Amino acid sequence: MTARMATHLSITALSVLSAALFLAAPAMAQTKPAAAPAATAAATSAPKLVPAQSDIAFTFRQMGVPVDGHFKKFDAQLAFDPKNAAAGKVSLSIELASATIGDAATDAELVKPEWFDAKKIPAATFQSTAIKALGGGKFEATGKLTIKGQPKDVVVPFALAQAGGTTTATGAFAMKRLDFKIGEGEWKDTSIVANDVQVKFKLAVTGMGPL
Repeated sequence: MTARMATHLSITALSVLSAALFLAAPAMAQTKPAAAPAATAAATSAPKLVPAQSDIAFTFRQMGVPVDGHFKKFDAQLAFDPKNAAAGKVSLSIELASATIGDAATDAELVKPEWFDAKKIPAATFQSTAIKALGGGKFEATGKLTIKGQPKDVVVPFALAQAGGTTTATGAFAMKRLDFKIGEGEWKDTSIVANDVQVKFKLAVTGMGPL
């Protein structure tokens, strides 16, 4: 793989991960739910992410070949009760410099101005504006995802499952890297690195109220 191709790969990966992050927010809650109903009161503690059981991944195509990556550092604050989703709020912060596709040289390109410009704007953020229960443990979060100073409205579906005191949120959604100016200049060419990015996440949380 050439250095240029590696750079394309890295930047796309970053954009996917960023989007994934906001998705992950509902599961990564670390703040005490506001106005918690009786069901939430049953929880033994405030929702807390279990990093060892969580992951935010992304996939994009370079020259038609799928490339996988993930973010190593992210944080979230959540006020969320599964039984009162409409009252929930989620905020997420992702360290763009932590994006990786498993190659040090390529990862180093991701922080540059053409891609994530991590030194100037080190974090991507997501702030929910609405969370809707769809039934059967499924939900939909709507909010503002901001990467590289570019805010975009996004809708992220996710599902919750509970076992042994742990709540696991899983989901996937698609985003376009160029919407966030990820890959500027000559890197806008999508014939090598595709514009579409698929984001997948698995977030394990303890201390959340029952479904």
